[in-house]
Amino acid sequence: MAEKKLVFIVDDDPFILKLIKKRFESDALEIVTFSYGEECVEKLNMNPDLIILDYLFSKPDKEVMNGMAIFHKIKEYKKELPVIILSGQDRGDIVLEMARKGIDDYIIKDETLVDNLELAMEDILNKEF
Repeated sequence: MAEKKLVFIVDDDPFILKLIKKRFESDALEIVTFSYGEECVEKLNMNPDLIILDYLFSKPDKEVMNGMAIFHKIKEYKKELPVIILSGQDRGDIVLEMARKGIDDYIIKDETLVDNLELAMEDILNKEF
């Protein structure tokens, strides 16, 4: 049996976390969820195979790092760790900026989110789910 892959999902929307975890957790994938990037950074020693990271975070009672700040922390920890950015932003300039900074994929949070995420994960992790 192939080794189980560890995927971190980081999003401040509990619906997105639940949706992705329910859809992708399997014998092949272990999904660990975080509401904020700082929590993810603290657990990088768990050595995830992939991180799916929201672009924009908000927390009413506290300032939190945005997705790009977290992305830079992840890359400082392990440069080759693949990161997929999720966002409601579909502006070309944002996508282009992130591509230049080395994200592995950029997925818009719309009705095709799960399908697009599945394709990206299959491509990055080289397996079907």
